[in-house]
Amino acid sequence: MGLFESHAGRKKPAAAPLADRMRPRTLEEFLGQEELIGAGTPLRVQIESDQLSSLILWGPPGSGKTTLARLVAGLTASEFIPFSAVLSGIKEIKQVMAGAEKARQYGRRTIVFIDEIHRFNKAQQDAFLPHVEAGHIVLIGATTENPSFSVIAPLLSRARVYVLRSLNVEELVALLHRALEDSERGLAALKVEAEESLLREIALQANGDARAAYNVLEAAALGTKPESGRRVLTRAAVEKVLQRRVLLYDKAGEEHYNLISALHKSVRNSDPDAALYWLGRMLEAGEDPLYVARRLVRMASEDIGLADPQALPLAVNAWQAVHFLGMPEGGLALAEAAVYLALAPKSNALYAAYGKVRQDVARSVAEPVPLHLRNPVTDLMREVGYGQGYEYAHDYEDRTSAMPCLPESLRNRKYYLPTAQGWEEKLRARLEELRALKEKQKR
Repeated sequence: MGLFESHAGRKKPAAAPLADRMRPRTLEEFLGQEELIGAGTPLRVQIESDQLSSLILWGPPGSGKTTLARLVAGLTASEFIPFSAVLSGIKEIKQVMAGAEKARQYGRRTIVFIDEIHRFNKAQQDAFLPHVEAGHIVLIGATTENPSFSVIAPLLSRARVYVLRSLNVEELVALLHRALEDSERGLAALKVEAEESLLREIALQANGDARAAYNVLEAAALGTKPESGRRVLTRAAVEKVLQRRVLLYDKAGEEHYNLISALHKSVRNSDPDAALYWLGRMLEAGEDPLYVARRLVRMASEDIGLADPQALPLAVNAWQAVHFLGMPEGGLALAEAAVYLALAPKSNALYAAYGKVRQDVARSVAEPVPLHLRNPVTDLMREVGYGQGYEYAHDYEDRTSAMPCLPESLRNRKYYLPTAQGWEEKLRARLEELRALKEKQKR
C-alpha cells in the first residue's frame, strides 16, 4: 500500500473539525477556483491524467490549497508524502528524498506536498532541488506568501505557480448550506437551521476563508441548545462565537450602497466625525478596504479637486498603504484620508467642467484637430498646412498667446470655472489674468 492511500478516501473521525470533515472528496465537489481547476483547464487535465508536474499553490488562508493537494493524493497513482515546514528538517527531507530516488528506479513516482513552504529556509529548499530537477519527485508547495520572495529562484523556475483567490460570499454560503445538509460529514444530524441572512453574515465575517466560515458555523451550532429536536441559530449565538457584534451589512446589497453614500456625503459636507463613523461601519463589517480607498480617491477628485491639490495624492497614498499593509493596520491610513478630505476646502468645478466636456463630446460633431495644432512630422504634412500658424508660447513674454486651441464650433466655450475655495482662488486669479492677456493680444 502506498503512502498516498492513507490519505485518499479516508473516513474522517466524528471528532474532526467540520472544516476537515467537509473537505471535498472529488474535483466535482471542489467549490470555487473554477478558472483554475474547472473542466478542461490545464491543471484539471494534468490531475485527471496523472501527468502532474511540480507546482506552487499560492493563495490566502482557506482558499483550498491543502484540499487541492489532498485531492491529488486520492487521484494519483504516485506515492504521496505530506511535509510540514514547521515540523520537518534537513534530516527528514534527505530520508524521504532517498526513498523517492529508490522508488523512481522501480518506476514509481513520488509526490511531495509541502504545506507552508515559505517557512522552509534556503538550505531546506535546496535539499529538494536536485530531486525535482532529476524527476525523482513532483513537488507541490502551498503558501500564503508571494513565492517570488519566499521560494528560492531555482526551485521556483522548475515549478508552475497557480494563484488561488479568496472565496466570494456566494461560494461560502453554498459551502455552509452543504454542511447543514450533509448527514454523513456535516451538521444535518443535529438538525441545525439558519436563516439565509445569517449564513451571509458568517460568510462576510469569514473574509474569503472557508475554514473560518465552517468553524464559526460549527461552534455556533454546538453552542445552541436544541428545542423540539432542532437547533435554530441566532444572531446572538454567532456574535458570541465571533466575540464581536455582527453588523448588518451586505457587500452586494442595498446597505453597501447606503453606507458608501453616507461616507461620501459626510466628506462632501466637511463633517470629519461622520466620515470616520461611516468609514468604521464599513470596515468593521468586513467591507473590502481597497474598495473604500478607491471611493476616497474619487471623492478627492469630485468634491475637492484643485481647491486642495494635495487631496488626490493623499487619497492615492492611502490606497497604496492599504495595499501594502493590509488590514487592520491599513485602516488608519483610510481614516487619515477621510478626515483630511472632510476638512479640505471643497470645489466641484473640475467635476462640473469635465461633465460639460463629456456632453459636448457626445453631442457635437467630432471636428478634426485644427491644422495649426497638428505636428508636421513629414514634409508632406508641412506642405498641406500642418503646423501652419502655430504660436510657440515660450516665444511670448507672458508665455501664452491668443492662439485658439478649441475646434471652431466650440471656440468660445468655458469649461473650467474655478471657485474662491482654497487653492482654487489662486487658480481663478491666474485664469482671469491669462484670459485678459489673450484678449489684449487679440486687440
